[in-house]
Amino acid sequence: MTIKCIIIDDEPLAIEVIESFLEEFKNVQIVNVFRSPIEALPVLELGDIDVVFLDINMPKMNGLEFLKSLQVYPQVIITTAYKEYALESYELEVLDYLVKPISFNRFLKSINKLTARLIAIKKHEPSIDLIQPAHIFLKVDKKLVKILLSDILFIESLKDYIRVSTIEGTFMSHKSLSSISEELPSENFIRIHKSYTIAIDKVKSIEGNLLEVGGKRIPIGRNYAAHAKQQILKNKSNLLK
Repeated sequence: MTIKCIIIDDEPLAIEVIESFLEEFKNVQIVNVFRSPIEALPVLELGDIDVVFLDINMPKMNGLEFLKSLQVYPQVIITTAYKEYALESYELEVLDYLVKPISFNRFLKSINKLTARLIAIKKHEPSIDLIQPAHIFLKVDKKLVKILLSDILFIESLKDYIRVSTIEGTFMSHKSLSSISEELPSENFIRIHKSYTIAIDKVKSIEGNLLEVGGKRIPIGRNYAAHAKQQILKNKSNLLK
């Protein structure tokens, strides 16, 4: 399936980043790039575009005002430096909301979500969201390594680095725990400590404020305890149904 897209953004660097990410997906075709929403109108009116990567703050008309002016529009992925427009964007039924600077892993999650939505539409089925991408890419020793989400046991923060422990082994990457935690689906992963994020379904036991995951006893931080235990026990209950 070929996915046709356009990019609407007035920042050259932001455009370059999106274009470079899209080059990794051979089934995605960039039809055109526009510096303002008004310029994109003739192309959108043809009805042949699958998705728009849309900035919000642009001269003359911002991205959300543009969407409100349209009767019908394709899938929309917002790309912006501002977090405060997220709620308003989702009220306009955008597919995803990416905050700059955008990481490749977060972008990958968005493309997977887009693919699932378009497949559902083409099959005339109710639109569905992909719960999680099958994998993430992690930069390890100057190369991108594919890590299956189902293999991840837990992730540990080590100052400016993280250590991802998986069924296959461990991987070190120059990345923050907060950053990678945001990229992972909340249905499957949870932050339990300032230094740890764990895969919910990999928890073997809970003893007080300690979890056993992958043969390691991991502490639950005081500020995370109530929510973490609730989500873990909820997950285990669902598995028993």
